[in-house]
Amino acid sequence: MDEKTVIITGGGKGIGFGIAEAFSELGYNIVITGRTKETLDKAKKVLEEKYQNTVLALVADGQNEEEVKMVVKKTIEQFGKINVLINNAQASKSGKMLVEHTDSDFKLAIDTGLMGTFHYMRECYPYLKKTQGSVINLASGAGLFGRVGQSSYAAAKEGIRGLSRVAASEWGKDNINVNVICPLVMSEQLAKWKEEYPDAYNKTIGEIPMGRFGDAKKDIGAVCVFLASEAASYISGETITLQGGSGLRP
Repeated sequence: MDEKTVIITGGGKGIGFGIAEAFSELGYNIVITGRTKETLDKAKKVLEEKYQNTVLALVADGQNEEEVKMVVKKTIEQFGKINVLINNAQASKSGKMLVEHTDSDFKLAIDTGLMGTFHYMRECYPYLKKTQGSVINLASGAGLFGRVGQSSYAAAKEGIRGLSRVAASEWGKDNINVNVICPLVMSEQLAKWKEEYPDAYNKTIGEIPMGRFGDAKKDIGAVCVFLASEAASYISGETITLQGGSGLRP
């Protein structure tokens, strides 16, 4: 196949790593970013040994414009193109009630999530235009359904959904499709939420018809692969809720 390149922010662990595995199976060149070199290096080693592809692991924080520009520059230098951008990275003070948040707590979620997504989209745009590529941004049921203890996280994720809808409208003429997925996967963040709000956790999983959370590679990664494929090139501006039916409201 004609080699393609995907950038996955926060791709060294959790959902991001599962998505990286799904694209690695298809032979994509992988660029993973994050804030911890050791985590990224470990992920790079596992991916390259398992899938025999090329992985570029770059320490970068999306809230820092210069670091984002560095990621894009190094991606183009090594691979020559960007076909897919997946904005997954997010930090927040999840588990803190709204009235307990400080300004810096709230700013953390907005800067790492919403601003990070904005920076990567803006810097990748010229290259996505050339490849008629795809953007997949991760939002959350925390914003869709108003989950307790998730105020700043939910605000950032809903901001990402609004940004994505506008980008879909503006970039449609360039044949770039932009979509949002709201996954529900057992991650470190979800495990923390389970510990702090066991009743809400049990209610959530009790409403999932299949009785389980999604798998980062097989479920979430597979949907990302589809949205980046030619079969989904007409789909843009959509929010796809991968909550297994949890919390869905008419």
